[in-house]
Amino acid sequence: MRGKLMYEGKGKQLYASETDGELIQLFKDDATAFDGVKHDVIAGKGELNCAISSFVFEKLHTAGVGTHYVRREGTAEMRVKALDMMPVEVVVRNVAAGSICKRLGLEEGKVLPYPLTELFYKSDELHDPMINTEHAEMFGWATRADVQEMRAVALKVNAVLSEMFAAVGIRLVDYKLEFGKCGSDILLGDEITPDGCRLWDAETGRKLDKDVFRRDLGGLSEVYHEVANRLGIAIAFDA
Repeated sequence: MRGKLMYEGKGKQLYASETDGELIQLFKDDATAFDGVKHDVIAGKGELNCAISSFVFEKLHTAGVGTHYVRREGTAEMRVKALDMMPVEVVVRNVAAGSICKRLGLEEGKVLPYPLTELFYKSDELHDPMINTEHAEMFGWATRADVQEMRAVALKVNAVLSEMFAAVGIRLVDYKLEFGKCGSDILLGDEITPDGCRLWDAETGRKLDKDVFRRDLGGLSEVYHEVANRLGIAIAFDA
């Protein structure tokens, strides 16, 4: 059951639970873009993201990837392990899209020769600037060994998710991951949903992610439902 509110972000809230070392993560119906400049509330979005993220974390658990996920507990809630989060995001890119196109002048849709990992400092105020391993180590955000492990886990996640999405006709273009420490262990935290992934229909290239909201391309709920349906995820949840 939910206790004291411990943290609130743009898309989620974290509450204390009755169990030491575990939190309740509530997915909100808020949709944001451009560091919160664009905002809307979309009924049912929290439930969709909770269902998708729970499904993905369970797949990763089966594949041997350590995550903060314990179990799904309600319509838009999951129980997670409490982590000491590192302010370093790992972005994995299979296809050029988004910021890398602006930075390097690449054409959107260019298939990369192999998965590319990039690091970003998690800071809305600074617009999540790109960093390297030396930055992370110098400023105490993560050690060199931490970064090496996060990159390795990110590539393992990429192999699992690319296969999973390809099987239902979806191309995994790119996505971001966040990590935290539980004792000496580095675990994958946060969420894995269409909010933080670029997902394109494999045949048409139609966007099935938050770019639909960013670019006013249609209804966000409809495309998130499509992703869930293709993966065979049941949305209705009985507590």
